[in-house]
Amino acid sequence: MDLHQPQLIADCLIHTFSFLTEEDLIRASAVCKDWNEAAETPWLWRRMCLQRWSFCNLSVLGSEQVSRSWKKYFLRRCHLEMKMAKGSSEGYTCKSLRGHTGRVVGLEYLQGNSAQHPDIWNSSSTVCSASSDGTIRAWDIQKGQLLWFSPAQSPLTAIASDEQCDVVISADSAGHVKTWEGRTGQEVASFSTASARCALLQYNVGSDWFLTVGTSQGSVCTLAGSALALKSSVVVCGGFKVDTLLVSPDRKWIIAGSNDNTDLSPKVIHAESLTSPSEDKDPLCQSVPVTGCQAAVFMPTQAARLALVHQGPRGTALTVFDVAIQKTKYKSEILVQQVESFPLTLTSWSPRVLLAAKDSDVLVLAAGLELSVYSLKGALLASFKEHTMPISSMCVDSFRVVTASQDLSLRVLTWRSDGGPGWTLESKYHLLGGSHTVSRGLTAVACDYSSIVAVAEGQDGKDVLKAYSFTS
Repeated sequence: MDLHQPQLIADCLIHTFSFLTEEDLIRASAVCKDWNEAAETPWLWRRMCLQRWSFCNLSVLGSEQVSRSWKKYFLRRCHLEMKMAKGSSEGYTCKSLRGHTGRVVGLEYLQGNSAQHPDIWNSSSTVCSASSDGTIRAWDIQKGQLLWFSPAQSPLTAIASDEQCDVVISADSAGHVKTWEGRTGQEVASFSTASARCALLQYNVGSDWFLTVGTSQGSVCTLAGSALALKSSVVVCGGFKVDTLLVSPDRKWIIAGSNDNTDLSPKVIHAESLTSPSEDKDPLCQSVPVTGCQAAVFMPTQAARLALVHQGPRGTALTVFDVAIQKTKYKSEILVQQVESFPLTLTSWSPRVLLAAKDSDVLVLAAGLELSVYSLKGALLASFKEHTMPISSMCVDSFRVVTASQDLSLRVLTWRSDGGPGWTLESKYHLLGGSHTVSRGLTAVACDYSSIVAVAEGQDGKDVLKAYSFTS
């Protein structure tokens, strides 16, 4: 090597350092000045970031004037994820959010730290909760502060939110669906459904905002824009309430179903038939060829791949379908094609089954005391029984799975590669939700990248939110 060509030496060092782990790279940077300069090369740390997380939020690196770099991003995010995986008491803060005088029927992140695009320098999160006391309350969960609350109305039954447009949506027992301004809590619009219970599904198609509402009469109403203008109303479940309502990742398909009738098949509806209905054509709708629907989820990285838990000829089964549209010269029809199907051997009976998905090929199922992870082919990848009472709620993202239970605890599990192309779960720790002298159990849980919020059902009928925040 020609020692009079320092750039050649630096290039060779950078290439060699690209084979090191982060720990070894940090050690190498302490050897001498030349090694330090090579080890600080942004390309090396950018490469490590993208190898570990596949996508990084470049905007959080800031401008050139801000002293942030790929190395600082990597080390800070690793440190934060180590805290979130370890769960030691010094790694997080816990706030009890009190103010509701009734049951909390739902909670939603209005402003959160996305697991797909996390901002590791700014971890401020706002959560909204809806209660049977007739109010919505917005909380800063890091500070444990109430930001605003809505005027009291009829008992609330459901809540949804749209972070992009900073809007909160509620439904009450009188059948009123309302939108609220996320920053101030001011009422924006109202629509009457005459339904005592509603399922809410908010989604955007391009720049257009839509809200599809499932009613207790078995219909789905689709509303548009801030004024909640009615676009369509379609009966899909006869006289049975719609309590399953999902939109596909490509925003082309709506799934509507009911748990009230185990013989009723869920329906696939072409979203355009609801958002832009034709006066001379019926909505494009097709029954999914299964009996009943206990739980359903779209695979998040597939355009329209649907997984359902239902009753098969030999008991409970999980079946996966691809949904597509077939157009001919004279008509269009929906194709619901089976991809996989396998029986579920649930050792814990539960009237309620929870189903979630990771990427394109991993399914997470909770029933009773048991949490199970399946491949799309039906292979059982992992199974856990770590709660002493049934699992009531579950939250799944790209980093972890959090289960809430009536035993008043949260269980945190993190994803790890199994050495091949797939993933499995590793159980990490419990977070306690309080005392059974004042709480009956945890009824719901929601997460963003760096926080977890759960609902503790109060013995006195006044539910409390428990907010756990991790900081780097």
